[in-house]
Amino acid sequence: MSEEQAFRTGMVAIVGRPNVGKSTLLNRLVGQKVSIVSRKAQTTRHRITGVLTENRCQFIFVDTPGFQTRHRNALNATMNRTVGQVLQEVDVVMFLIGAGRYGPDDQKVLKLLPPEGRVVLVINKVDLEEDKSRLLPCMEKMAAEFPFAEIVPVSAERGSNVPELLATLGRYLPEGEPLFDEDDITDRSERFLAAEFLREKLFRLLGEELPYGMTVEIEKFEVEGNLRRIFAAIIVDKAGHKGIVIGRGGVTLKRISSEARVELERLFDGKVYLETWVKVKSGWADDERALKSLGYDG
Repeated sequence: MSEEQAFRTGMVAIVGRPNVGKSTLLNRLVGQKVSIVSRKAQTTRHRITGVLTENRCQFIFVDTPGFQTRHRNALNATMNRTVGQVLQEVDVVMFLIGAGRYGPDDQKVLKLLPPEGRVVLVINKVDLEEDKSRLLPCMEKMAAEFPFAEIVPVSAERGSNVPELLATLGRYLPEGEPLFDEDDITDRSERFLAAEFLREKLFRLLGEELPYGMTVEIEKFEVEGNLRRIFAAIIVDKAGHKGIVIGRGGVTLKRISSEARVELERLFDGKVYLETWVKVKSGWADDERALKSLGYDG
């Protein structure tokens, strides 16, 4: 009779350039939405931890901001520091690229990876590659560029090959007791998740450039039984942006708040009262003190 398999626990970083599907993959791996998603690049600004416990493994996934190749302000610099810190702390690194879309920005991230570490190359969005025979030359090219421990093609959107990815990652986790309860899916607080889900609606429902000058600050978070009362300020960089967020007759802000409330009720499995307003803080994204007060990592 064989001995019971040892339990494995470890941290797994998800790194890559902006808009390569890191948050979508994290949500797929965990099985629930813990990281916000948008078609716009640079949606993730914090390190988001997702937890999955199965098959005698506890995976502690860290979704990092997309590495910024242009340091335009203090926010971008803070996000890059977050990526660097995560790479030093984890047991395994997942380097995410898009199928058939490896380019100069991916190469810049590749240079940050620890050569002595356990780095798994994950080729995402393979469902968008019509000619699957083109994947093999891509895998061979990448293997020649870096000593990857494994190369795994997946579709985070559809879930294709994700079980195989988990099995691969599990082999590289160190033996150890679980750090989280079996049902935990994230170490982030409900207050933090409320701010993130509201910020996602700003990205999804407003114009192409406006969301990059915005953030969300939860000023009050109260729990009364199964009801959560959330009071949130949407921070904009310029006074002219305030009216855009509010919209004519308040219709835009009302829609943003309504859609965020629906998702938060689903996440928290309870009623949510959400009150929002808009505040102007000029230069917040280039102010280290403001970033710290708003809870940005790094």
